[in-house]
Amino acid sequence: MRAEDLISTRPTAEEITESLRQLPTPRPDAVDALRQRFAATHEKPSAAAWPPFLEGARIKRDARYADAPSSHRPVVGPALVMAKRAFRLAFQPFINEALRRQVEFNEAILDALALIHEHQRVHARTQTLWRQEVEKRLEQLDAHLPPRTPEVEPPAKPSGEDTGAQPPRGKSRRRGR
Repeated sequence: MRAEDLISTRPTAEEITESLRQLPTPRPDAVDALRQRFAATHEKPSAAAWPPFLEGARIKRDARYADAPSSHRPVVGPALVMAKRAFRLAFQPFINEALRRQVEFNEAILDALALIHEHQRVHARTQTLWRQEVEKRLEQLDAHLPPRTPEVEPPAKPSGEDTGAQPPRGKSRRRGR
C-alpha cells in the first residue's frame, strides 16, 4: 500500500463530526463495559526494571574492568598478581579506550533485548485478553443457538472386508514399463 492510497479528501472532518452528532447516546452499561475493557488493557508498571534473565548480563556489560587478579601458584603467585595489577594500573586508560565501543554495543544490545522482552510480555497479555473476549462471545453465541441433534453415521465396515472397489494404482517406478 502506498501513502497516496491512504490520503483522502472525502469525507471531510466536518462531515464526520456531523455524522458523530447524529449517533444515539450509548447506554450507560455499555459505556461502563467499554471502560472496564480499556482498564483491563491498560499497561501496569513493571516491578523490575530489568528481566531476571538479563540481570547477569547487565552486571557484566562493562568489559573495561576485570576482576581482581589472583593466582594459584604458591611461590611465583604473589609476583604474578603484582605484575598483573601494575600492568592494569599502567594501561587502564588504553584498555578503556579500546573497549569503549564494545561497552556501548553491549549496552545497546541489552536495551534492545529488554525492549523485545517487554513487547513480548505486553503482546502475550493482550493475546490472553483477546482470547478470553472471543471465548466469552462464543459462549454467548452458543447460548442463543438451539441445541443440536447428533447426526447418525452409517456403521463403518471392518478393515478386513472388501469394499469391491480397486485401489487406484500409482505410476510404476520402473523405467519404460
